[in-house]
Amino acid sequence: MPSVYIETSIVSYATARPSNMRHVLVRQEDARRWWDEYSSQYDLFASQAVLDEAAAGDAGAAKERLRMLHGIPLIPITDAVQNVAAELLARSLLPVKSSVDALHVAAAAIGAVDYLLTLNCRHIANAHMLPQVYQTLEELDVSRPLICTPEEFFGDDHG
Repeated sequence: MPSVYIETSIVSYATARPSNMRHVLVRQEDARRWWDEYSSQYDLFASQAVLDEAAAGDAGAAKERLRMLHGIPLIPITDAVQNVAAELLARSLLPVKSSVDALHVAAAAIGAVDYLLTLNCRHIANAHMLPQVYQTLEELDVSRPLICTPEEFFGDDHG
């Protein structure tokens, strides 16, 4: 079965109260739909970085995010993961202030998952940076997960 690294934004959007802002509501609906309709078709993985982010903030919301992640195997944040993340940051492919995003990409790469699922299009699924991220992962001789959003799984049936 193909594998998916679940980045924190997925559970954050999927568990959030419906937004009044249309673009946010669409992301929330996409995250919930992917979880409900597609997650069972994949081996899911996360990391301690995901759990740490999911546990932050409002206690009630954190509890719901952590409930959603319960039982998902974790890719360990090893030295290899740290080294790949450091290289992504050193090449300015992700901002230092968002170093946890580099950890997500690195964990997915070292964990050799097929997909990194995210709704973080500012730093992770950023079309301007993805070619350089993929090139860096290739140069480091690590797996190159397809970094994508839930919508990309829907195909023609998005609605």
